[in-house]
Amino acid sequence: MKAFYFAIMTALIWGIVPVLEKLGLARIAPFAGLLIRSCGVMIGAVIVATFNNNALRIALKSDPKTLFFLFAGGLLASVVGQLFFYHALKSGEISKVVPIAGTYPLVSFVLGIIFLGESITGVKLTGVSFVLLGLFLLR
Repeated sequence: MKAFYFAIMTALIWGIVPVLEKLGLARIAPFAGLLIRSCGVMIGAVIVATFNNNALRIALKSDPKTLFFLFAGGLLASVVGQLFFYHALKSGEISKVVPIAGTYPLVSFVLGIIFLGESITGVKLTGVSFVLLGLFLLR
């Protein structure tokens, strides 16, 4: 049940953030917004690392494969994906952009089946159907 509450808190925070970002992008270019946001991420990471130096030690001792996957994930999500999201957010309606960008679990679902051998169940297919229906309605 702990995971459920963390997921709910994540959804609340991730629901608030695009509104802040849309307001912030009103007078600057998306890449400038990305640079400013990245500064916030770095400052936040430094603060968290200050209070949890055990995590920092473990991270620095990680194997190259682990470092590669996490670095690649950060680069794709926090730079490439965020830049695309900011372009969409600056030029589109938040009420359409955020739900469409939020269909990333569909991509994860397919990749999880292909690369991680995860199972396909009726419940998962029902969820995928709702995501696709939502995409169709928002286009």
